[in-house]
Amino acid sequence: MTSKIDDPPPYEDALHHPKHGNYPQQTQHGSAFPPPPSYSPSPGMCPGPPGYWGPQPAMWAAPGFSPSGMPTTIPTLSAGVPTSNPGEMEDFLSTQWESTAIRHAFIKKVYLILTAQLAVTFSVVAVFTFVVPVKLFVIKYPAIYYASFVVYFVVYCILICCKEPRRRFPWNFVLLGVFTLALSYMAGTIASYYDTKAVLIAMGITALICVAVTIFCFQTKVDFTSCGGLLCIAAVLLMILGIVTAIVLSFQYVPWLHMLYAAIGAIVYTLFLIYNTQLLIGNRELAISPEEYIFGALSLYTDIVQIFLFILQISGAANE
Repeated sequence: MTSKIDDPPPYEDALHHPKHGNYPQQTQHGSAFPPPPSYSPSPGMCPGPPGYWGPQPAMWAAPGFSPSGMPTTIPTLSAGVPTSNPGEMEDFLSTQWESTAIRHAFIKKVYLILTAQLAVTFSVVAVFTFVVPVKLFVIKYPAIYYASFVVYFVVYCILICCKEPRRRFPWNFVLLGVFTLALSYMAGTIASYYDTKAVLIAMGITALICVAVTIFCFQTKVDFTSCGGLLCIAAVLLMILGIVTAIVLSFQYVPWLHMLYAAIGAIVYTLFLIYNTQLLIGNRELAISPEEYIFGALSLYTDIVQIFLFILQISGAANE
């Protein structure tokens, strides 16, 4: 049983004399609302336990609140959490602010890595396209292309399937750098077989697609992260169509089939770019963990290079 001294003070004493009994002094904070007016117990109000808070006071109705102390319309946060408990609301807002700050830092880091990767790749493509001796060298020695493809495939499997190398610094950056150089050499070798005008057109269209997709993903409310299964089916169908195209074109049956395949491939990888960008941004059904910045950069980089190569096939065929 508690003594009278340990009981909380009445409201008036706590308001005018904060330091009461054994309770620590409370810091007075400024408030945008005036203090509630004095009150008297209303008839029919239920008194509290003896020695606790005394009679139940009549509540002062602030704007938007009913006299019972409850808001006329309970506001909710963006996540749908009602603000019925101020303490929980402050904790939630703090958590949301920290989560948003972490997500913004994560997005910034991914796009910085992606910018470095694209700068290396398109620099290699430009050298292989405009420097004639280099262009002739990569065409003369295709074995280097196949070696770079093996390196690309192995490193890609390591980064996608193994979480430990993908998250451990500095090995994650080393593997990503090797992957970027291998894919850059492959893209440069492919571009060396096309006319300079076709390469420039493909670069420009790819840049426009990337900017448009990024703006669309940041503005739209449509959730593409729930369409992963459909995109996997589209990728499998694209692979089958590629095999059929390779067989048919070897006999020169349908000359325009190559352009059709390239157009479908560009559309499919544009959808993949939208999907991976929304995974990066968050606030959707699925999202990438902020620790997976290597995976995020790898996904976007691969999508952009594939879009460039498919558009290059279309522009190259159109210029022939």
